[in-house]
Amino acid sequence: MSPRAGLTTERVVTAAAELADEIGFEKLTLSALARRFGVKDPSLYVHVRNLHDLRVRVALLASVELNERIAAAVVGRSGKDALVAFANAYRAYVLEYPERYAATQIRMDPAEVAAEPALVRSIELTTAILRGYGLGESEGLDAARLLRSTFHGFATLEAAGGFAHSRSPGESWPHIVDALHATLSNWPTYPRQQSAS
Repeated sequence: MSPRAGLTTERVVTAAAELADEIGFEKLTLSALARRFGVKDPSLYVHVRNLHDLRVRVALLASVELNERIAAAVVGRSGKDALVAFANAYRAYVLEYPERYAATQIRMDPAEVAAEPALVRSIELTTAILRGYGLGESEGLDAARLLRSTFHGFATLEAAGGFAHSRSPGESWPHIVDALHATLSNWPTYPRQQSAS
C-alpha cells in the first residue's frame, strides 16, 4: 500500500458506501474503489478480504447509520408514537441512501455476523417497539417480519419511482403506518402447534 494513500479500513468502507451511492451498489467493485483512491487493487486487500467482504462491511455501515437514525427518532417515545417515529426514520434513510441501504439486503453468513453490534441493535430497536404492544416471542417475531417487509417494500419501491399514481407516496404513508398500528394492537393469536412425536 502506498503510504500516501493513508488508507484505513474505515476510510475504505466509507468511500465504498459513497461510491455505491453514486454508481449503484451492484456496480461497486474493488477496481472502481481503488481508482477512487488512486491506488492499485492489491492495496485494498490490506483492509478487506474480497468484494463480498467489502459489501458486507458496507451493509454493516448502513445498518449502523439506519439504527442511529431510528434510535434518535424513538427515544422517549412509546406505543404508536414510537412506531410512527421508527417508520418515518426508516423510510427517510432509504429515500436518502437507497444504494447503500441496498447493501443491507445482501446474504450474509449468519455465523460471521450474528454478534455484529449493528444487527443486534436492529433487533433491540424492533423488540422495544413491539414490547409496547404486549406481543409474545412468536407473535413478536411475526410482527417484526411484518414491519420489516412493509417498511422495506414501501421505501424501496418509492425510492425506485415505483408508485406511478397522482396520489403521492407521502400521502399514503401515514395511513399505512396507522394500519400497522391497528394490526399490532389487535394481533391475532393462534394455539401453539404441537410438534410431531
